[in-house]
Amino acid sequence: MTGWLNIIGIGAGGINDLSPTALTLIKTADLLVGGNRHLSMAPNDNANRLVWSFPLDGIVEQITEARDQNVVVLATGDPMSFGIGSTLTRHFAAEDMTILPAPGAFSLAAARMGWPLHTCTCLTLHGRPLELLHHHLLPNARLLILSHDGTTPQKVAETLCDAGFEPSLITVLENMGAEAESTRTGSATDWDTAPTEDLNTIAVACIAGPEARYLPPVAGLPDDVFVHDGQMTKQIMRAATLSALAPLPGQYLWDLGAGCGSVAIEWLRAAQDVQGQGARATAVEKDPKRSAMMAQNANRLGTPFLDIVTAETESTISGLDDPDAVFIGGGLSKSDLVDTVWARLRDRGRLVANVVTLEGERALLDAHARYGGELSRIAVSHAAPVGGLTGWRPAMPVTQWSVVKS
Repeated sequence: MTGWLNIIGIGAGGINDLSPTALTLIKTADLLVGGNRHLSMAPNDNANRLVWSFPLDGIVEQITEARDQNVVVLATGDPMSFGIGSTLTRHFAAEDMTILPAPGAFSLAAARMGWPLHTCTCLTLHGRPLELLHHHLLPNARLLILSHDGTTPQKVAETLCDAGFEPSLITVLENMGAEAESTRTGSATDWDTAPTEDLNTIAVACIAGPEARYLPPVAGLPDDVFVHDGQMTKQIMRAATLSALAPLPGQYLWDLGAGCGSVAIEWLRAAQDVQGQGARATAVEKDPKRSAMMAQNANRLGTPFLDIVTAETESTISGLDDPDAVFIGGGLSKSDLVDTVWARLRDRGRLVANVVTLEGERALLDAHARYGGELSRIAVSHAAPVGGLTGWRPAMPVTQWSVVKS
């Protein structure tokens, strides 16, 4: 049986704004699924009703068991824009579903602001960490943000000010499409602390203040944006490492001997979607102090979903999912780590290892002989004072091995 699962988006205007087709589906449903607010609108007293509860596993199971019935799921706005439709597509085939969206909050907000939607970054903070915002604070960026509740605009204003974007203009659009629709506008630094309506969308025109430090989405962030104890992959070497790891959307990285997490964090910044999801990374570090630094860096740099494991590498990786890419930043000369990692690496996966010791180089030469790939030596010098003049001060050269499994 096809088309048994109907997902209907409802705008702020309620049931009366739905098409005749959508109303017919609701009136003839055997099972209605939704929140209390939407279910209270539904003109069908004969249907069984199922209210959302979290986690959603139990609800999904009950919907699956009703596949021989006419099931209608009621959602807010566009169900496929950070909505329940996106979740249900992970459990049900497209041919099983009929999706009827209402105008979504992003489309409505873009229309109210006069911003072409394709020029905006659309993200949600509904049930998501506020730290996701840090990744998107760039001069002239236009952000459209779904709020968690009426306190979210104030939190966004505080985040903008903390990041040096206090001149940014904030517009909060409340109850769009309803008779009670209203708008509030102001700068981040002067934002009114009074809570807004819970149903609101935030539009931010990002303006950098004189103290703002904005970080481009390319690999090789300055070293001083990370909290670290000196044990980290430095900026130029990190850029070369990320280039070899080739971050791709939806892929999964192991960062072994992660230190302050700089490689894993930059992987996520390059490969994740605007919600900080899709791409994944697990950073393994045995030192608890460095793991704490890593957590700080992940939050400050907009990657709060980084998976941090404080343990020895060898005892950890057996419990991890198979990776698409692996970076080995330490411990290469002490074990058969390369062989273990190679066996787990997915087809066309990338393995990159950096060493600075002779023992590490010996391990890389052995690995190169077994698995192929490329060996490179990267030497970097920085200008520094020499007496009253300036000269080059070399850093320790780094040997890098990179290989693609095929």
